[in-house]
Amino acid sequence: MSNLWRKIVRDLRNPLLRNGYALMVNTGITAVLGMGYWLLAEEFYTAEEFGRGQAMITVMRLFASLTALGLAGALAKFIPIAGRRTPELILRGYGLAAATGGAAAVGFLLTVPLWGETYSWLGGLGPDLFFLGAVLVWAVFTLQDVVLTGLRQAVWVPVNSLIFGLVKMGLLIALAGALPHGGIFVSWVVPTALALIPINWFIFGYVVPKHQKANPIEGRPPRLKEIGRFLAGDYPGTLSILAIIYLVPTIVSTQVGPATFGRFSMAHTLGCLIELLAMNMAVSLTVEGSFDPAQLAANCRRALRRAFMIIVPIIAVTLVGAPFILLIFGTEFAEEGTTLLRLMAVAVVPRVLIEVYLSSLRARGEARRLAFVQIGLAGLILVSIFALFPFAHVNAVGWGILLSELLVAGLIYRDLRKTLNFAKTGQRSVVERSSETA
Repeated sequence: MSNLWRKIVRDLRNPLLRNGYALMVNTGITAVLGMGYWLLAEEFYTAEEFGRGQAMITVMRLFASLTALGLAGALAKFIPIAGRRTPELILRGYGLAAATGGAAAVGFLLTVPLWGETYSWLGGLGPDLFFLGAVLVWAVFTLQDVVLTGLRQAVWVPVNSLIFGLVKMGLLIALAGALPHGGIFVSWVVPTALALIPINWFIFGYVVPKHQKANPIEGRPPRLKEIGRFLAGDYPGTLSILAIIYLVPTIVSTQVGPATFGRFSMAHTLGCLIELLAMNMAVSLTVEGSFDPAQLAANCRRALRRAFMIIVPIIAVTLVGAPFILLIFGTEFAEEGTTLLRLMAVAVVPRVLIEVYLSSLRARGEARRLAFVQIGLAGLILVSIFALFPFAHVNAVGWGILLSELLVAGLIYRDLRKTLNFAKTGQRSVVERSSETA
């Protein structure tokens, strides 16, 4: 027991593992509280409203993430070296994410009758303005966690998620009688908006000044042109994340009724939470690769070992327990979602390899290769899902993700292995040269 405790303490002293673990804990908190939230929603709202609420939240997050997810990689890379321009970099990220998300939301609202009955709650001035505001709020909320991670303060991210999760659960129950139509969406958005003020006060009033003092940058901070080149390579790659987490379920919501979508979305959401565990360690890897490029490959090996150590048992539990997990929501959820959840859980194994490889490319600034891999993955996922949907219905989502990620992991494996082995070879070479000089 003492050896295990010493190992944990040693890991927590390493910024890569400390931030990675914090983000994984955050995903775990999100998963547990999310399950509780949707259990309450299933209890207090109708099946149609349950599915409609999930669809509204998904499409809101899709628009809010159009550039936020792309900017996440840039912020993770450049905040560690931004120096005196750190506040400016963060605010520019917030503004760009909100502007593009808001523009997409306006286009959606102008064409809302074309998106099917699931989005019938929209169409009036009040609901439309509320939805637009929700997109703007969520765009900033999405980047806050990345900002804290880039500043090596990811330990605060789970605290934020815990408070946010508890407040929205309480509001969900409170609105069940007063707002039976739209209560789910409102209960999700209001706590998000309220959280922006204290979190950003903490970031700009405490964390940023502390970061600037502890990490003085001797060279020039990154220029906008340099950041723009990185985004040109990294942003198209966010399509793969958008495709899996937000775009695919939005498209599915236009093909099925609200009740069916609710059952699909529950399994899909749980599958995405497992996949996010792989991405969490990768974000921390990008940050540490910017702080200390010389340790990139060693950190890649650490990230792979820890990610698999945590994720493999979770996948095993999901494979065995998927029907029992979904049965909590009802027999129909278990019957329609078990296969999808299992497929998405298995797909996380190749996703770990892909995410660590992509983070190594981000840290090295290899934007062109980064874009090529991620655009290819996004294209494969979308094409395979559309091709399989007529045969496998909603399970086509799971099959498409699994097959696409297995293929991409196979294609990048040799280069990833070369990166890992290069570090060992490089470190031995340095030692040998030092010995010869001595």
